Amino acid sequence: MEVLKQHLIDPEICIRCNTCEETCPVDAITHDANNYVVKAEVCNGCMACISPCPTGSIDNWRTVLKSQAYSIEEQFTWDELPAQNTTASAALDNHAPASADAGASAADNLDESPAGIDVDTARGSTLPPWSAAKPYVNLYTHKLPIVATVVGNYRLTGESTASDIHHIMLDFGTTPFPVVEGQSIGILPPGATQDGKTHHARQYSIASPRDGEREGYNNLSLTVKRVTQDHRGKEADGVCSNYLCDLKKGDKVNVIGPFGSTFLMPNHPNSHLLMICTGTGSAPMRAMTEYRRRRRLKGATGKLMLFFGARTKEELPYFGPLVNLPKDFIDTTLAFSRTAGQPKRYVQDAMRERAADVGQMLRDDNTFIYVCGLKGMEDGVLQALRDIAVQNGIEWDPLWRALKREGRLHLETY
Repeated sequence: MEVLKQHLIDPEICIRCNTCEETCPVDAITHDANNYVVKAEVCNGCMACISPCPTGSIDNWRTVLKSQAYSIEEQFTWDELPAQNTTASAALDNHAPASADAGASAADNLDESPAGIDVDTARGSTLPPWSAAKPYVNLYTHKLPIVATVVGNYRLTGESTASDIHHIMLDFGTTPFPVVEGQSIGILPPGATQDGKTHHARQYSIASPRDGEREGYNNLSLTVKRVTQDHRGKEADGVCSNYLCDLKKGDKVNVIGPFGSTFLMPNHPNSHLLMICTGTGSAPMRAMTEYRRRRRLKGATGKLMLFFGARTKEELPYFGPLVNLPKDFIDTTLAFSRTAGQPKRYVQDAMRERAADVGQMLRDDNTFIYVCGLKGMEDGVLQALRDIAVQNGIEWDPLWRALKREGRLHLETY
């Protein structure tokens, strides 16, 4: 009997963020409207998807007879993981054939450090900055969420624009919910799908620093865009985004998490942050910037450089507060792609215009790079970084590998 350790994703913990599918170098992961699943016949146990997963749902294994491996069709129907098959487990204990051992060898090494992942299989870092605060993760789950109270819900974008982005503040009262900049939470929207299943959690980046949106209180904030179209441009209301944008002060919200252990800001005060974002991808950048602003008089000396893109000025969240930050605190360049009478300008264009200054940051080993926004921006930003490095006499490939290996290049696109 051939036995293998089959890689599975826990549907109870998974927040459907698509990180695993994007990370997998062999396209072993796929999804439908219900679950993310792993193809047993394709997965080689390389472990590349383990560290980037914000919830740990990806790190599950079952010993199975190879002939009875769970198909993706079966996995699509699961609401929870199956129990371990005792027959297959016993077969492995009784010295399964060498071919089975070979098939499971990579997956057997479940204690493999993220640092052991070949940096060439990932586009960004799978490690946090060396000085990042130790994050708490998965304190609250689907089965045992924490209840937060809405203490504020404000529209950030102009009423004249169709881009409806809200700043939402949640308070956790006396129940601990510790977070650090760069982490995210899951929101459980009420109601059920058409087939009667409870809605899956939706993930949102935290837009406030670790000591709260309101400093010293057990609260945090989110940056949420109301979704009114699907990815094909057809009318479709986002279940969770519309729920959140319509919340009133005093409403209760079920929250899970926190999530995220790599997209974190460095704690050492002389570290420099190069931040590149679009739209609601500004949330973690706001959290990092606000934390640095509050600590500015406490020894934080690192540079902050931000490239922030939106369609128009009216669609850029936090525009007013951002442009009023002191110029000697943060170097901000805005890029608008749909300003009437002007050519389209994206964040990568703005970066190239500032090539000398960006190049100076790339030369510094204390520079940490964060990219957050729509998936479509990722290639353009990486190409711009490559071009700027070359323009400044820096070899890109060795730098790219070093940035990933040292936890200094973080990509969070969706």
